[in-house]
Amino acid sequence: MKKILTHQGPQKIIFGDGAIRLLGQEIGLLERRYAFVVADRGIKEIGLLEGMLESLEEKGIRYIVFAEITPEPSPQLADQGAHMARKEGCDIVVGIGGGSSLDVAKAIAILITNGGMAEDYIGLELVPRPGLPTVMIPTTAGTGSEATFTAVFTMREKKSKGGINSRFMYSNLALLDPELTLSLPPAITATTGMDALTHAVEAFTSLQANPLSDLMAREAISLIGKFLPLATHNGENREARNKMLMGSLLGGLALASAGVGACHALAYSLGALFDVPHGLANAVLLPHVMRFNMDAALEKYAEISRLMNIVEMEESVDRAAQTAVDAISSLSRKIGIPRSLGELNIPESAIDDLAEASLTVKRPIENNPRNIDKEGAVAILREAF
Repeated sequence: MKKILTHQGPQKIIFGDGAIRLLGQEIGLLERRYAFVVADRGIKEIGLLEGMLESLEEKGIRYIVFAEITPEPSPQLADQGAHMARKEGCDIVVGIGGGSSLDVAKAIAILITNGGMAEDYIGLELVPRPGLPTVMIPTTAGTGSEATFTAVFTMREKKSKGGINSRFMYSNLALLDPELTLSLPPAITATTGMDALTHAVEAFTSLQANPLSDLMAREAISLIGKFLPLATHNGENREARNKMLMGSLLGGLALASAGVGACHALAYSLGALFDVPHGLANAVLLPHVMRFNMDAALEKYAEISRLMNIVEMEESVDRAAQTAVDAISSLSRKIGIPRSLGELNIPESAIDDLAEASLTVKRPIENNPRNIDKEGAVAILREAF
């Protein structure tokens, strides 16, 4: 059976320096008057909310701020936010921050209209009806959450991670302002940037890859490969910040179209069992997963090395593919990513549990270009030590 290409995404995307000033106008166009603003405490403390709130005030839009988001959020945070937003009578949800804030905001929007608790909807297409309209405003160039239909949560009691995946999770507006990323510290720039690169690489090589996702993934890989070191080492470089945010958006759009693979499944297990931040887990694991997948994705890996301007076009496919893996390892080292799971203080005795947990993340595992079972997952993790 031939593949059927399906592509969805945000209803509207606005990108550019100063775009945050258009927020009030855009919410007015959606005919909404009371915004529930979801952010983390850090965003509030460093003043990144100020321009956004001023834009709302200028257009007479009321708002309430829910700045309780923590890294690797639990579904209970979304439940708490939805209860508050429903009680206040808010009619639109605005998420601003990294992937955690955006994911919680998307979940809050669907909980307000669908009822229940966030954990009830973890899975694929379990949300019965649309949520409130949403605006997603990323302040990191990494998760691509503004462009996806997923909200990921960590269930610490169960030691598992899972996502609400629904067509109703796409935002009404993705508003991307590179100026909001200028204050990102180097470590977060590095890990979120590698998260975006992982999205692009895995979407490019996934079993569901298609011409549209390939188009976006290629550009994302090219932009991130060139500009991530610049953005990490000189955060005030406006061109680098602009290109990284565009690369992250394109990686998110590619992910939404084609999905991801085993790197994400393994990263989920690291987050669930050891609270390793998702971007950092992806960054450490990506070269090792690529080596495992090498024979199944040779042509695509060779193209990656050319997209990153590492080899010339006439280089052999085998050599170019291996060079791509080496180039991504080298990029990680340049921006300060730990080289191994050992450096993250993960005990080798956990390999078996990590491998088993990763296999429960079925969609990425089934989408991986090479079939992967427990033995394969163990092999990747052993190499990563």
